[in-house]
Amino acid sequence: MRLHETGELQKRIDDALRALRQCTLCPRECGVDRTQGETGFCGVGRRAHVASFGPHFGEEDILVGSGGSGAIFFSGCNLGCVFCQNEDISRVPDAGPEADPDGLAGAMLDLQRRGCANINLVTPSHVVPQILEALPVAVEHGLSLPIVYNCGGYDSVDTLAMLEGVVDIYMPDAKVWDSYIAAELLRASDYPERTRAAIREMYRQTGDLIIEQGLAAKGLLVRHLVLPEGRSGSEHWGKWLFELSPDTWVNVMGQYHPCAQAMLFDGMDRLLTRKELCEAFTAMQRSGLRRFDGKNRLFRLCSAPY
Repeated sequence: MRLHETGELQKRIDDALRALRQCTLCPRECGVDRTQGETGFCGVGRRAHVASFGPHFGEEDILVGSGGSGAIFFSGCNLGCVFCQNEDISRVPDAGPEADPDGLAGAMLDLQRRGCANINLVTPSHVVPQILEALPVAVEHGLSLPIVYNCGGYDSVDTLAMLEGVVDIYMPDAKVWDSYIAAELLRASDYPERTRAAIREMYRQTGDLIIEQGLAAKGLLVRHLVLPEGRSGSEHWGKWLFELSPDTWVNVMGQYHPCAQAMLFDGMDRLLTRKELCEAFTAMQRSGLRRFDGKNRLFRLCSAPY
């Protein structure tokens, strides 16, 4: 990694660690001193906790390849999604052991040895300094896989700037468009505006998704989870992503099912219907977007009568 050779990576590590002292790493800007064990919304202090890591075959095909995506699941989260499917990790910040730089680098190198296609950092927004700390160790011991930043989209542009030249593939969620819905379902009323700013920065750094030999190599891949009763704002997201780039790669996801506290919210206490998924996909198509993950499957599904 060239940033390591030039010393720029160490400078960014130092800057990121300083940010932990009065934490403003994500849009929450809690202001706590995480170096002294204080915690804010995410619940994580000085060290990241790794809930699990290993080859993951449930991601998009272009991330999986034959050896799986090398997923590292971090505990804690800077969002409070009432429908979180990983509640046992996101709401339990100390799930899994603490990971120092050597331990986290060791996990990355183990995934590379096991034949994974990439290093997939899952829910990384609140542990960027800890990830950066581990990279020199990993690089010096031969890490060469693409780095995937697999996040909820609620990211600070300043923190993302520390990752330029480090992250190869950005994979943010684009969850909801409306600030009222974001406040109710994500506990973050500023989610829509913050996520749009973050995605712009991600695109500036890496551009449209590049596929090489069937695998994602670099660029932006946006995940859009369709929520019941149009709560995701698919039409708005489609138009905005088209303006960002007509070649934005989008995964329109239909696997919503009520988890965590979703049963307490009207309309969120049921499975998504095929009609709702297809209406969201059609709205995305109408925007002019043309690169969809699983496009043929979605075409077949939505061309059949409801």
